[in-house]
Amino acid sequence: MQIYWTKINKIIEEAPEVRTYLLDCPKDYTWEEGAHIHFALEGFNAGDKPNRSLIRHMSISTLPQSNLIGITTRIKEQCSEFKAILRNLEVGNEVAIFKTHSNIPLKREDKNVYLLSSGVGLATFRPLVLDYFERADNVHQIHSLNIDSSKDFLFTNIFKTAPEKKFTSQFVDNRKDYYEEVKNLAADKDGQFYVVGSDEFLVQNIEVLRGQGIKPEQIMLDKHKQQRLKFLSYDLSV
Repeated sequence: MQIYWTKINKIIEEAPEVRTYLLDCPKDYTWEEGAHIHFALEGFNAGDKPNRSLIRHMSISTLPQSNLIGITTRIKEQCSEFKAILRNLEVGNEVAIFKTHSNIPLKREDKNVYLLSSGVGLATFRPLVLDYFERADNVHQIHSLNIDSSKDFLFTNIFKTAPEKKFTSQFVDNRKDYYEEVKNLAADKDGQFYVVGSDEFLVQNIEVLRGQGIKPEQIMLDKHKQQRLKFLSYDLSV
């Protein structure tokens, strides 16, 4: 396993408690849209075993052609050791990245794509939308639905409805409206549904989608194959 040490190039305050850390991209380092990365802080590998409290899986919110690796995360006042250290890092500080993997690249199968996310989970979908804007081949249209109770909606410069691009974007701030809209979107029985958020959020969305007749193979999760099967394998009749 190769570990890349790289520097923070820029820090963007996206919203209260939400920051994007733009990291210098190591030479020949690349990834697919929808990828996640192991993001680690100084000292994580100082002992005999890795200090897992200093490592997190993070989605990459940028595309490779930007030549910057974007990590967008929420840092609350009361937070973990990892987030507390991250909050105090500055431009020029070093961090480590390794083990890049993509579970949800944009499928181009001539269907409608629905992106369902909660809060900062929208960062995972940002590169999918950017990729679609650059090349819309074999995607009929994309609809993004995001729930964020803070009402500080993210990336509104990108996630805004653009009919000419066959892209629509919705933000809601409560669960009732969100799940009603998921049911409406599930009227498309041939659509592809991407879901990103907490495990609880995934389970609730899967339950609603399956209840509307959406098949497991139409639901894409940011999970490894075995985890994905576990989420999608429960019996709705029980």
